[in-house]
Order: sequence, then structure tokens, then C-alpha cells
Amino acid sequence: MRAGSFALVVLVFVALSACSDSKFRTYKGPEVTRIEVQKAERKMYLFSGDRVLKSYDIRLDFAPTGHKKAEGDGRTPEGTYFINRRNPNSAYHLSLGISYPNIQDVQVARAAGSPPGGDIFIHGRTGYKGRNRNDWTAGCIAVRDREMEDIYAMVKTGTIIVIKP
Repeated sequence: MRAGSFALVVLVFVALSACSDSKFRTYKGPEVTRIEVQKAERKMYLFSGDRVLKSYDIRLDFAPTGHKKAEGDGRTPEGTYFINRRNPNSAYHLSLGISYPNIQDVQVARAAGSPPGGDIFIHGRTGYKGRNRNDWTAGCIAVRDREMEDIYAMVKTGTIIVIKP
């Protein structure tokens, strides 16, 4: 009877493990040294040195052209930033924070009499609530949830991100 009970426990454990759908992946490949976003192409690339490791289709903000100048303008910033934080409990599945605003962004916004805004992330699409299915964020860069799981595993805090028009 003990052997039967033990076998049943092992079988249940294996079955539950197979059903696990954890959002936390592991990555053992080359280090991601840079992220490049091409806003006009709606593409994001993960690089190791000069080699593209992965590319992703992205969704942007509801005002996708031009550099972010102020809070609430609906634009994704353009320029060179870095990944400055990780949020495993994001309302948008998982997210990686982008270091916007930098000093220049703050100066431009102040000169216009506006706050620069902030909380710009690369994130999943779980929180999608409507608007245009193509571009719906409030300045962030969105990918599919499964893709975000891979990106979250691959990209470390401190990784450079270059966002191009």
C-alpha cells in the first residue's frame, strides 16, 4: 500500500508540474547587451554585441509618432535609455522599466511648462482594455505575454535601450 501511495503522489506531482504555466522563464544564451526599438517599423530587437538574438513585433502608444515631450502626450520616448527596474507583478503581465525621463527630457518638458511624465515600460498585453488594437499603450512598448516572458528572462537591469523614430 505504501508503494502505491508513493507512486500516486509522484504521479500527481508530475501531472501538476506538466500543467505549470509559470510566467518566469530561464535563459542561458548569450547576454543581451542592447535593445533597439524601431518605432516606424513596430519592431524591437535584442542584441548581443552586433548580433540580433531575437526580434519582436511591438505595439506602441496611441500617438506613435514623435518623441515624448510631456506627461499625457501619448508618445513613446526616443533616444538612449537603460532598463532601470523589473516588475514581476505588473498589471500588464510582466514589465521592464525604461529610464525615461533623462535630464534632457526634464529640461524640454520644463521649458514647455509641463511635467515630463514617466513610468515607461516594455510589457505584455494582458492589460489590454480596448482602443486601437494596433497601438494602444500610454507611451509604453507592448509585446505578447509569452514574448514578454522570454524578454523578461533575457534582459537584465542596466541593459541599454535605443528607441528610434
